Amino acid sequence: MNSPSLYPENERPVEAWCDLHNVHVRLADGREVITPLWWYPSLYDASPAQRNNIELMLAGVHWPDVDEDLSIRGMLAGWKYPKAKAPEKAA
Repeated sequence: MNSPSLYPENERPVEAWCDLHNVHVRLADGREVITPLWWYPSLYDASPAQRNNIELMLAGVHWPDVDEDLSIRGMLAGWKYPKAKAPEKAA
């Protein structure tokens, strides 16, 4: 009997980057997962250079400069840091 892989190949990150507002991760199957930076306070507070020093892992993404790891499954499930707060909107 075949058991499902712990890390499905289609969910493997193949590219990741941050813009001013979001974390983007492209998966092996072509999907792009986009989550708000404010969900991850250590990334939100990091410099653009720190945010874009990224290491791809088998099932997630690692930012060595800020010691942050995000799992693809967590991003797909919409998990965010429990105390994360959306930034105030400018009037």
